[in-house]
Amino acid sequence: MASKENRRITDLGTLKALAHPLRMKLYRLLFVAGSATASQLAEQVDEAVSLVSYHLRKLAEHGLVEEAEPGSADARERWWRPASEGVSVRDEDFHDAPEKVAAHLAASRLFQEQRSEMYRTYLDERPHWGREWNEAAHDSESLLRLTAAELAALKQELHDVIKRYDEQGRAAEADGGTEGRENVALHQYAFPFRV
Repeated sequence: MASKENRRITDLGTLKALAHPLRMKLYRLLFVAGSATASQLAEQVDEAVSLVSYHLRKLAEHGLVEEAEPGSADARERWWRPASEGVSVRDEDFHDAPEKVAAHLAASRLFQEQRSEMYRTYLDERPHWGREWNEAAHDSESLLRLTAAELAALKQELHDVIKRYDEQGRAAEADGGTEGRENVALHQYAFPFRV
C-alpha cells in the first residue's frame, strides 16, 4: 500500500536513482496514472519495454515505486505504482559534502528542465485546449521584498492551499466526479536574487 505521506529523500543513492531523465518521467507518469505496467509506460515514453522495466526496478530498489494490484486479468503483467504520495528533496540534506552538493545541483537542474519542457509542450498545444482551460491556466512573475522567514511562511501557506485543492480533487474523483478534470501541473519557484 502506498504511503499517504511525501517521502523525503535524504540519501545520495536514492537521489541519483530518481535524478535520471527517464526514471523521473516514469515516476511522474506513474504518479499521474496511479498504476501502470512497463508496457503501458514504454508506449508513453517511446522506449523499449525491457528498458522501462529495468528503470522501474531501479526505482523500486530505492523504495520510490512498488508493485501494485493487477489492473487486468493478465497474470503476466506486472503493475507498478508510486510508493508514496510524492517525494521531496531539500537542500539541507545535501549540503555537507561536495559530492552531495553536486548531485543535488544536477537533480535540481534536471527537475527544472523537465518542468520547463512540460510547460513548453502546453504552450505548443495551447490552441487545442480551448478557451476555458486557456483562461484558467496561469503564469506570472512576482518580484517581492521578503526576509527568509517571510519566504518560508509564504511557501507554507502556498503548500497548504495546494494540498487543500489536491485533496478536494481526489475526493471528488473517488466519488466519481471525473468529468471536466484534467491533470494540472503547478510549478513554483521562489528564490532570492540580486541585481
